[in-house]
Amino acid sequence: MSGTHYETILYEKSGPVATLTINRPDRLNGMTTKMLREAREALTAAADDRELRVLVLTGAGKTFCPGADLQMVASGSETDQGGTTDDFRVPVLLHTMPAVTIAAVNGACAGAGLGWACACDLRYAAPSARFNTAFLDVGVAGDMGGPWSLPRIVGAAKARELYFMPDKFDAQEALRIGLVSRVFPDERFREEVGAIVQRISEAAPIALRTMKAHFVEAERMDFASYIELESAHHLPMFLT
Repeated sequence: MSGTHYETILYEKSGPVATLTINRPDRLNGMTTKMLREAREALTAAADDRELRVLVLTGAGKTFCPGADLQMVASGSETDQGGTTDDFRVPVLLHTMPAVTIAAVNGACAGAGLGWACACDLRYAAPSARFNTAFLDVGVAGDMGGPWSLPRIVGAAKARELYFMPDKFDAQEALRIGLVSRVFPDERFREEVGAIVQRISEAAPIALRTMKAHFVEAERMDFASYIELESAHHLPMFLT
């Protein structure tokens, strides 16, 4: 297993599978500008890794990511770091990279953390997971692409409701509205997600990467144009 040292995240890769762990458990994995930069750096490298088939996003300890570390924001230590627009490209990388991205939501998932989870291809939750858009509660309009990604997952009206009335909800409600695909018991959560990761990582690599690309391209195209693209990729694949 290979790994690169970061201060706010862990990035580890074993064969075709990588795991990015949000790693500030002493601050409940609250997001900082440094975390944005480190995650962007790791995910940019992951997007260029031809061997990578699956990337898992999760949190250290008992929390996924509750959003921005408001204590650091209030103290001014965050704004002094001078974040740039590029620092907010993490959800774009999660959504568009060739590898299949999976959010393993192991605890509180709110605000910017929810935006990261929504950007992934798949989401699975432990019963201990709690969700909240949170932005209006702190008087901001939000970031990390939720108004783009969440309607595509739960529908336009439900996404608006979750943003305009930011109540907390549990893993079973997340399952009911389609935000997560499955809820696994806490004691087996890592094992169950690991089994899904292994199954996907063992799929035919060219077909898997092309399939992911198809989903990304389909969001930008009309139906007829997409069929042309799909056919151009599908027929030659029989020769591989």
